Amino acid sequence: MARRRKRKSRRRLEGRRILESVPQFSIECGEDKPVTAARKFIHAEGIAPPALLLVKRNEHTTDRYFWAEKGLFGAQYVEENHFLFPSLRTDEESDMLPVALGS
Repeated sequence: MARRRKRKSRRRLEGRRILESVPQFSIECGEDKPVTAARKFIHAEGIAPPALLLVKRNEHTTDRYFWAEKGLFGAQYVEENHFLFPSLRTDEESDMLPVALGS
């Protein structure tokens, strides 16, 4: 029996494209939980937002986190809701904002 392909969300694909332009850091979590390792790395290195952290849990699993002005978020959430994060606004979006006419 043929499997149906899962539909790709346009909003999430757009968010993934936007996240590609953000600086990325790869770390291993060691003994800490992945989110704790990400927070420790951010504070130790003094990383300024926005940034994407790839935390290797083991040889098969890597967790992705987005460091924003308001805290640390899961990258999948950010991909789906990229419009909620001002640091991810692109120049294209700012060009499309409505302009007051008749000044």
